[in-house]
Amino acid sequence: MKRCMLGVLVSALAAGVWAQTARPTAPEGDPPVRLGNFSVSLTVKDIAASRAFYEKLGFRAIAGDQAKNWLILQNDTSTIGLFQGMFNRNTLTFNPGWDRSSQTLPDFDDVRDIQRTLKARGLTPAPEADESSAGPASFMLIDPDGNPILIDQHVPAPKK
Repeated sequence: MKRCMLGVLVSALAAGVWAQTARPTAPEGDPPVRLGNFSVSLTVKDIAASRAFYEKLGFRAIAGDQAKNWLILQNDTSTIGLFQGMFNRNTLTFNPGWDRSSQTLPDFDDVRDIQRTLKARGLTPAPEADESSAGPASFMLIDPDGNPILIDQHVPAPKK
């Protein structure tokens, strides 16, 4: 019991310090990048077992095809993707142009604009989105710890 309470206390203190010190910022003078709706894409060994597990946590399938080894699940506040045999590692995923319900937003940053901004800030996408293209496109980044980040736009760019 003492160990559990200590964990709660440490977590509460850390959250307070985080709230006071952590502020998402772009490099000085640069506007923030609007990356879009966020989810975590999980690499799973057995999609049926993973689905059953996450359903016990309150998630429900909202898209995908289990027979094709991919599902998108949501609970009240979170979205996860289950992918069997598609990715080597768990991946952070952002979808410019979509809200949490995969509805197209009236205004958002196009994936090619996001890519140009991040390249100007010294990041190297691989693979890159074709900047001469229009419509759906994607690119990937790898963070310093090797975590893949997928910026994956499924809808046309907003009209300006």
